[in-house]
Amino acid sequence: MDFATYQNLIDQTKQHCDDGVIAKFYDRLIKTDQTTKDGLPVFKSICYCEIRLRDNTSEVFDQPADKDKINRFPAEYARYKLMQTKAKEGTPLEEFAFLCAQEVETCKYRGIFSIEALAELSDEHAKELGLRDESLKARQFIAQSRKIKQGIDFAAKEAEYLKQISELKAELACLKKPSKRRKKDEINS
Repeated sequence: MDFATYQNLIDQTKQHCDDGVIAKFYDRLIKTDQTTKDGLPVFKSICYCEIRLRDNTSEVFDQPADKDKINRFPAEYARYKLMQTKAKEGTPLEEFAFLCAQEVETCKYRGIFSIEALAELSDEHAKELGLRDESLKARQFIAQSRKIKQGIDFAAKEAEYLKQISELKAELACLKKPSKRRKKDEINS
């Protein structure tokens, strides 16, 4: 993690404030029908720009990001791109209920952008970053997801086996029925 880069972006954002306007680029996530090997859902992201007036934080303009917004807020967009490169793989922190909004922002500020990255922190590193409890929650969540995925896979295999057994029973029943020809042969013997 490059904390100096994050701090530099924060400083640029403060220096280049656009007339009391605060902007934040983020990905709006859309859930797909796919799952990971751990049974976690896969999401598709679309870049949005949230714009707020510094003196009126209740008024929010939230729109898809376009070239005008990117040019107007270059430092914020650079921060977004940096976060995006760090979070290429994994499940977004925002999608899970075990982290509150404050914890998600704390993780992102420290360069952690996915559940998997949070779970992979060593105990020592998690403690240094002040994310020990969050890291433990992430590890427990992934372990539980793997168990659920194993159960789903087992149920699918069981359904397949039950279908095969049913087909074999039907085939066996057909073989056990005496055919008309066999009956004639038995009578004539």
